[in-house]
Amino acid sequence: MSSYQKLEDHFREIANFEHASGILDWDNAAMMPSGSADVRAAATASLSVHIHKLSTDSRIPDWVGEAKGEQLDEWQVANVREIERGFTMNAAIPADLVEALSTAASNGEQAWRSMREKNNWQDFKPYLDEIFKLSREQGQALGDASGKSPYDALISIYQQGIETKDIDPIFTDLKAFLPDVVQAVVERQNMAGNLVTIPRGISIEKQRALGLATMETLGFDFNRGRLDVSHHPFCGGAAGDVRLTTRYDEDSFLDSLQGVIHETGHALYEQNRPQAYLGQPVSEAMGMAMHESQSLFMEMQLGRGAEFIAYLAPLIRQQLAPAASPDDKRWSSETLYAISTHVEPGLIRVHADECTYPAHVILRYEMEQQLIAGSMSVADIPDAWDASMQALLGLSTTGDYKDGCMQDVHWPSAGVGYFPTYTLGAIAAAQMKAALLRAAPDIDTQIARGDLSTTMNWLRDNIWSQGSLYGMQELMTNATGKALDVSDFKSHLKARYLGE
Repeated sequence: MSSYQKLEDHFREIANFEHASGILDWDNAAMMPSGSADVRAAATASLSVHIHKLSTDSRIPDWVGEAKGEQLDEWQVANVREIERGFTMNAAIPADLVEALSTAASNGEQAWRSMREKNNWQDFKPYLDEIFKLSREQGQALGDASGKSPYDALISIYQQGIETKDIDPIFTDLKAFLPDVVQAVVERQNMAGNLVTIPRGISIEKQRALGLATMETLGFDFNRGRLDVSHHPFCGGAAGDVRLTTRYDEDSFLDSLQGVIHETGHALYEQNRPQAYLGQPVSEAMGMAMHESQSLFMEMQLGRGAEFIAYLAPLIRQQLAPAASPDDKRWSSETLYAISTHVEPGLIRVHADECTYPAHVILRYEMEQQLIAGSMSVADIPDAWDASMQALLGLSTTGDYKDGCMQDVHWPSAGVGYFPTYTLGAIAAAQMKAALLRAAPDIDTQIARGDLSTTMNWLRDNIWSQGSLYGMQELMTNATGKALDVSDFKSHLKARYLGE
């Protein structure tokens, strides 16, 4: 057996354990009884340690070195590259730190679920103290191995090829660009008059049926996935066993629908990864910024676009109000589009519109840098959060921890370094849509009649099927003709919201 084949067999075994871990994580969020938190934390910690041991097997460097001298095709060469990169990262983190992080994340997420609802910052703070303490250790260990700063090393867990030196200019540009745009859009909306109010009191059962129908329209394979409910929407599981979740509000069905569309973007990426290399690192998605580009392509570029909403409007009325008149403006595509593209600064990131969303990410990105550097303590978070919200969006969160610094699951689950990928993903999605328009100038006409074949084929050919064959910037250049660039995102916002 060749050394390359030994690597493939070894990493296929790791992928099987990661599959099991992914399902446990989904169950933890969607199905597990709250009283089972302690035993589940112990189980997931043990599984994380086992995966870490397999990922840092002392034989891997020798196999990698020998495989480099073997006759390999392009995909196999890339697989060896990704295996070597992953081994370097994994070997940098001691097993006891892996176990401690897994336990802290599991306990932190369970505490967040109960304490957020009670606005209980004081009892939650110790969990976050532990998570940031361990995250600093993790960032330092990874940074020592890669020559990066601790925070850049944490970002690299979620997206290779992007560091603060790349992100800072983009976010600085957006901080200067967005305030005037938001003000102009709000003024334009005010001149247009009040929005038509969409019906409230839509049952969860009807909303679920609408979500499932929309997922089917988008091409989700229900033979290899399912939709459930959790406190925070996510997509998890594994490529052949994709688990989506959303959350429902009977008075705001569009929120759950857009949540489903967003998570379906993640799911389509997973379901359409290169099948010949599933179980191998090269088949993995090219980082979470690219993953977020797919969810935000579906939600923002497609799902909130006038063309797709025009197609969806009859389906929405049929699923939620079959007795309503076709002339009822509350269900018209114009009303649904106006509400879906309404711009208004708000406290909650997951409910934010396209224009204000980057401000939520920039706030968290800047705070993460300080928390990892040690220039900010966890105790400082509420006041710093309030000050940043007031500076960026003109809103206060004083005393409101639930809708302020406790609103996200990322920090409680030790996802430090993830937040930048959201806005980087939005930028990439706009860049992809611009490239798709160049390749198929009539694409919006196709979308308006419900024909998504060209759109999905372009994404499958250029993004989904590429796995980690290329680095992020090379993948973007191959797909769009240039590396990640904020200009298409800015043009998109001006076109959609200001008619420019």
